[in-house]
Amino acid sequence: MRTFFLSSALGALIAASTVVTAAAADKAKVFLSMSYIGNDWQAEAANTVRAMALSKDLKDKIDLEVQVAGPNAQKQIQQINAMVQAGAKAIVVYPISPTALNLVVRNACSKGVHIFTYDAEITELCAHNVHIDQKEAGTKAAQWLADRLGGKGNIVYLSGVPGTSTDTLRTEGSMEVFAKYPEIKVVAQTPGMWSQAVTRTEMSKVLATRDWKDIDGVLGQAGCFTIFSMQDEAGIPDDQKKPCSGEGSNGHRIQMLPLDAAVDGANGSYRPMAAPSFSYASPPVSAAYALKLAAKAIEGQEIPHDVIVPLPEITNENVKICLEGSFEEMKSGCNVFQPSIITNPGWFAEIFNAETPEIGLNAALTGQPEF
Repeated sequence: MRTFFLSSALGALIAASTVVTAAAADKAKVFLSMSYIGNDWQAEAANTVRAMALSKDLKDKIDLEVQVAGPNAQKQIQQINAMVQAGAKAIVVYPISPTALNLVVRNACSKGVHIFTYDAEITELCAHNVHIDQKEAGTKAAQWLADRLGGKGNIVYLSGVPGTSTDTLRTEGSMEVFAKYPEIKVVAQTPGMWSQAVTRTEMSKVLATRDWKDIDGVLGQAGCFTIFSMQDEAGIPDDQKKPCSGEGSNGHRIQMLPLDAAVDGANGSYRPMAAPSFSYASPPVSAAYALKLAAKAIEGQEIPHDVIVPLPEITNENVKICLEGSFEEMKSGCNVFQPSIITNPGWFAEIFNAETPEIGLNAALTGQPEF
């Protein structure tokens, strides 16, 4: 498994969150336990958690600290044990494995610590999981692609981070769909690690032995921006680009816009292409929602084991530019941001959740709440 880097933004978040003040002694101690942090999604998730902790309803109630284990289950177990010993009232966690943390989570629960995951799941029943239906995401992405190809063709499949419940369930859903179509062939399958950079590396390996003309479509869990960019670099005209189905980076959704769409700051392959695509999303704001629910659990409210958040489904027909990025604007249906505002095309565009009005564009970018 690859070594992941710590972004400067996320590093600043961790440094800021570990400062202990006298006022913090009166607050409930809450930890954010992150595993891998090697993509924009996790940096956004951490920013939304920070924003939620700073929101008017929680800023005087919780003291947030962030720790990163990397893609190492044993290190995450050790850190969670230390969090419990440090007096944690709740731990919000991105688990690297659905089962490896069960014992340490059970121990934490026995000491009254509330455990909330986001995006990925833990099977231990005392934990609370906040996530989309990951298998449904994989199923719908694959079904869109199968329908687009008329039930036949050669497909490249770029998965996520191996071992996580998110990747396992998405892959299971997608492969069940493809198995229904004898004329669909998955000609290459490789981990994209939910990273644009890794997607480029892995797709380049595929193209070293197979030409674009031999590929009819791609399912990339989080790499469609790169897939369309590579087709652009190969000189494939917009109206002949191979379809890609997967999770929605901002660059991907800009590419989905019609050719005449009015966008500000587009350049190169970060531009409207009318690229044939389906963009689902696991919103990074699920992390902030998990923290909000954890705060309620600390106050004694009952929270279900699984909290399923809506699965956004964006196509060329309903992709829509946000002008400001406020919660209210996103609530009205916009789902992609101007390139002049989001200069990184790999940044994840889906940050809306009806249950978290505290979180808007600024929260995802800077860790500051709407209110």
